[in-house]
Amino acid sequence: MPADNHESKKHVDDPSLDPYEIEFLPQFQDGRGSREPFVNQYGIVIGDHQYESPDSPLSQWSEDTDPAIMAGDEWVHPFKDIGFLTAENRDIFEKGLPPKEGLFAHPDKNAAYGLDDPSRSPDST
Repeated sequence: MPADNHESKKHVDDPSLDPYEIEFLPQFQDGRGSREPFVNQYGIVIGDHQYESPDSPLSQWSEDTDPAIMAGDEWVHPFKDIGFLTAENRDIFEKGLPPKEGLFAHPDKNAAYGLDDPSRSPDST
């Protein structure tokens, strides 16, 4: 392998260069898993700094794609995920601030509406 390609490969695998990795406090680093990239059950490399994969269902999305195929931990790297960059997650993982209490809510919807109604069963609509 030519030296410049080898150097390029080293940079791709260097966890310190990931744009989505935040400065986790020590208590949030333990037990998270490896910082190294891994291959998920679909053969897609997760955590390699290449967030566009031609083999990923996301890159081949169509109206026939079942969104559930992209659900699950096998699509999320324990240290390198764009979701860690949100202000809420940075407050939790970098500053140790507890999550804000309250309902999980959308800006204009109460996602928990009716959950405290004892007459409402999970099967009722």
